Amino acid sequence: MEPNPKNPASRPSRVRYRVLAFLSCLAAITYMDRVAISITARHIMRDLHLSDVQMGFVFSAFTLAYGLFEIPTGWWGERIGTRKVLTRIVIWWSSFTIATAAAFSYGSLLVVRFIFGMGEAGAWPNASRTFSLWFPSMERGAAQGIFFAGAHFSAAITPLLATALLVHLQWRWVFVIFGLVGFFWAFAWRRWFRDEPGLHPSVNAPELKLIENGRTLTGGHGVRGVPWKRILSNRTVLLLCAMYFVQSYSFYFYITWLPSYLERARGFSAVKLGVFTGLPMVACMFSDLFGGLTTDALSRRFGLRPGRAGVGIASFLFASACIFLGAAVRDPWTAAVLLALAAGGLSFLLGAAWGTCIDIAGDNAGVVSACMNTAGQAGGMLSPVILGLVLHRWSNWAAPLYVTGLLLIGGAVCWMFIDPQRTVS
Repeated sequence: MEPNPKNPASRPSRVRYRVLAFLSCLAAITYMDRVAISITARHIMRDLHLSDVQMGFVFSAFTLAYGLFEIPTGWWGERIGTRKVLTRIVIWWSSFTIATAAAFSYGSLLVVRFIFGMGEAGAWPNASRTFSLWFPSMERGAAQGIFFAGAHFSAAITPLLATALLVHLQWRWVFVIFGLVGFFWAFAWRRWFRDEPGLHPSVNAPELKLIENGRTLTGGHGVRGVPWKRILSNRTVLLLCAMYFVQSYSFYFYITWLPSYLERARGFSAVKLGVFTGLPMVACMFSDLFGGLTTDALSRRFGLRPGRAGVGIASFLFASACIFLGAAVRDPWTAAVLLALAAGGLSFLLGAAWGTCIDIAGDNAGVVSACMNTAGQAGGMLSPVILGLVLHRWSNWAAPLYVTGLLLIGGAVCWMFIDPQRTVS
């Protein structure tokens, strides 16, 4: 279908921003369903008689499945289009968010959360693939930043919503209520979205020209071959994977163990817990937005490598300093604020990281993004288990935070050698 001939306006239409709004809502729903289990963890542990170590494995069951199926689902989006794949993903994970409410034992909870992870796998690589098709290169960092801001806005308000619901309802109903939201999104997305901007009736000729002149892709879907040798031998891809392993390892503390840390190590009450569990996500929300704008602005002025890698280095070093200080201080409020600032540092680099994937990937943006995110999920899978084991062995919350701070310095070193101009082709 040609762009709508009834719209002769010389200015580009803004349909791509509506695509961004849809994907930001998608990101918000993913985090609403992910964060719910960290807020309800103490209730689940009590009812199902789970230990800290067992709960760590429950957290990691999702992450393991998410990582295993990330690359296949990212490739699937390249093959048949993100319209169909994202619809399937959201329906699947929403169904198993609701199924979490039916867990009756440690084993059943592990199985449900693993299948939940299978279903959600590929959501963000397919979103990244969509950005590569719908946005010119110099708008992608900001688009990714806004996308992640949607995720972290949801993660900021979900603790408050879940805490309020838990006052009146059992923890099982929280998963039922949150799981229903995704079905409305899937219906609207399937009805409105098109894989190619040129196939959408609301995209006019100037917007289509703006998009196509600023991208390196050849089409919306039907990508058959994946140049695995070039991808897996590309130094920038490998460094992105190592960097994102560290980022996700660090970030998963916030969406798994943070409520328990604030309650048990810092003595926060239920009301303060709801507020300070959400505080890191508020910091992330602003960091996502300004980090995305910053990497695009620096890239336009100084080139892609300073614009992407400079943001990554600064973000990791800032987060590391805040983690070390947050673990060391005695005042609970100061510690909570420093940890929130560290989370903001981790999020400031997301626009640069996912923008770099698109910069180097060409037609394989979904697969390259999935490779990076798979490495991230490996870090996310290990994070809660290691923390649970450390707590079981030493009963010391500071030790795993110091380890995280050291890893973040390693992440900054990775960014020193990342080159967004070193494409897989």
